[in-house]
Amino acid sequence: MVEDLRLDSLEGVGPVTTRKLSDAGVHNVMDLIVRGPVEISEITGMEKDTAEKIVNKARQHLVEGGLISKDFVSASEIYKHRQSIGKITTGTNCLDTLFDGGIETQALTEVYGEFGCGKTQFAHTMSVMVQKSKEEGGLEGGVLYIDTENTFRPERIVSIAQAHEMDPEKVLDSIIVARAYNSAHQTLILEEAGAIIEEHNVKLIVADSAVGLFRAEYLGRGTLSVRQQKLNHFVHLLSRIAETYNCAAIATNQVMASPDVFFGDPTRPIGGNVVAHTSTYRIYFKKSGKKRIARMVDSPHHPEEEVIFALGEAGVIDPEEAEKKTKKATAKKATAKKTKDTTVEAPEVEPTVEAPEVKVVAEPMVDPESDYEPIEE
Repeated sequence: MVEDLRLDSLEGVGPVTTRKLSDAGVHNVMDLIVRGPVEISEITGMEKDTAEKIVNKARQHLVEGGLISKDFVSASEIYKHRQSIGKITTGTNCLDTLFDGGIETQALTEVYGEFGCGKTQFAHTMSVMVQKSKEEGGLEGGVLYIDTENTFRPERIVSIAQAHEMDPEKVLDSIIVARAYNSAHQTLILEEAGAIIEEHNVKLIVADSAVGLFRAEYLGRGTLSVRQQKLNHFVHLLSRIAETYNCAAIATNQVMASPDVFFGDPTRPIGGNVVAHTSTYRIYFKKSGKKRIARMVDSPHHPEEEVIFALGEAGVIDPEEAEKKTKKATAKKATAKKTKDTTVEAPEVEPTVEAPEVKVVAEPMVDPESDYEPIEE
């Protein structure tokens, strides 16, 4: 394993070249591999041939250290290497089945769908699950969350962490959030992510949403070519970082309605072929009542299949858990109602009022026809 990744550890790279590269945002040998010779030449002003030589030396340095694969390897070696690739569990049986165990490292997973289908909830859930121990399906690593739509909510992270019996404070401390305000800033964050990834042991990079700012800034067909070039640079950079730094990358994507589709689902992801070809795995989320459907659209080895999942306090959950919670809540309400209905209040009884004693005084009987008159004293 290579421990010395400093630029001046490469043969032929002296103090002047090191300073020039550092000023351009290239801080270590891995950054050279991620950016590539063409970009190195553009951002530093050095000759293209010189940039190619430096990048080739960096690649050879990492090959000798075992950080990246050799130029020529047998399929059996690749197979053995893939058995040791890290996977992050989604916390659900259904999505783990779809992903064949979880989200892979060294790969870019794109999740697209209309608003409210669960893309951001999925990103929040994975930001918690990656911090679990390896025995529990995590990678014990940090998260770099690039927020382009101001949709990151720490309160949601807290509720998901509590549902999985994790310490919310530790979980929040391990998530580095970068708020991107425009597409150029979004790309710059990713270009300078190398130091953050090493410092915080980042094992998951989330771009939510990856195409939103490009879509908002480049309007009309006249700007489509420029937009696609810049978007192509961003998604390729994200993919190379995931592969070079051995971490997982998740990019959520917006959709549009295709007007030429008369039958079937007209929903199409934004970004065209640039995003489609760069993504290692492509997943389509869609609503189905209170539940959600996830479909594997593109993968090098997964079959095209669909699974049903739901959203709850623990983030993305299995539909069985959602049904159990719904039944529990319904039963609780029914019991409370039944208890209320069966409770009969005793009728109010007015206090008994005793009648006052009436004393009867006997008067002398007088015959009305008699001549008797009372004698006055």
